[in-house]
Amino acid sequence: MIPVWMFDYAALIGRGLQTTISILLISSVLGFGLAVLTALARLSRRKLIARCSLAYTSVIRGTPLLIQIYIFYYGLGSLFAQFPALRGSVLWPFLREGYWYIVFALVLSVGAYVGEVIRGGLMAVPKGEMEAASAFGMTARQALLRVRLPRAMRLLLPTLAGESVMLMKSTALASTIAVVDLLGAANVVRAQTFQVFQPLLLVAGVYVCLTFLIEALFTIAERRGTPLRRSMG
Repeated sequence: MIPVWMFDYAALIGRGLQTTISILLISSVLGFGLAVLTALARLSRRKLIARCSLAYTSVIRGTPLLIQIYIFYYGLGSLFAQFPALRGSVLWPFLREGYWYIVFALVLSVGAYVGEVIRGGLMAVPKGEMEAASAFGMTARQALLRVRLPRAMRLLLPTLAGESVMLMKSTALASTIAVVDLLGAANVVRAQTFQVFQPLLLVAGVYVCLTFLIEALFTIAERRGTPLRRSMG
């Protein structure tokens, strides 16, 4: 028999699921772009750029994500509130919402962790392929975009699947700064119905389903080949 509270709070849980998915998608897209830039910066021959990117990845990977979220939300959020110009600007509706702070923290996290993964993938591309690209008259930039980066992405698909699952689970930290994501919705249900375990079991099942979906998408990408890989043909 389906518990009554599931019908009463279905809309709330649905909105929480939408929030979780939107955080996941935005953080994935922006974080991946930052990760590529970070990987290239780590491999840069310019020492200043390489050292700055190393410092960034070391700080982000060396501190707990929850602490970073608190620093951004309670630290920067409180600081921004002290400037009347900001409070009266078009940016304030975004700066006062915890949603964008969790997105910002996750983007930085993805950029650091996945950036190191991509760096390893770029270094793993055989030198012979790059020499062949050069022999075909490709510039260094063309070889990077057409050969090295697509090849690295193909090699890293299983690792990127795992990183995506980790990111999906990290979105649950949004509930710690008053964002009603999937876990936040479950906490509201628990507080109002005094059902301690059932809401948690429900959202745990949803997270498992999302995990299977992410893994299935990456499995399809591995079997059929990504657009990047097909562009090499």
